[in-house]
Amino acid sequence: MTVIHATTDTTGAVSRWTAVCRLDDLAPERGAAALLERADGSTVQVAVFRLLDDSVRAVQQLDPYSGAYVMSRGIVGSRGAEPTVASPIFKQVFALATGRCLEAGGKTPKPGLGAHLEPFDVEVRGGVVHLDVAGPA
Repeated sequence: MTVIHATTDTTGAVSRWTAVCRLDDLAPERGAAALLERADGSTVQVAVFRLLDDSVRAVQQLDPYSGAYVMSRGIVGSRGAEPTVASPIFKQVFALATGRCLEAGGKTPKPGLGAHLEPFDVEVRGGVVHLDVAGPA
């Protein structure tokens, strides 16, 4: 995993978007992990998923139910038209667009962790995947 740093523009302002990889580097319906540095200097591990329609979704890598950084190894699927990922540990199902836990499987999150995944905004420009390092608004 490589640390991808937030960049600054010519005015010294932190750029909201960070290039992560080429779209072609991501296998459809498989996850990849990236370590991003936020504007405040903190880091966050992100799980990035390319779907069959070539859209890309990203959520936090930390599984709140097991406490392990494993979401990029999750099982990609769907609930109706909603793309999902199931944790590879306890199989909780999360919506990839929102990070919302759709099925907790009778488990509760680890103490101090919320039930849902943090989603990240994604843009694909010129075949390059960009993530919003600021996180959701």
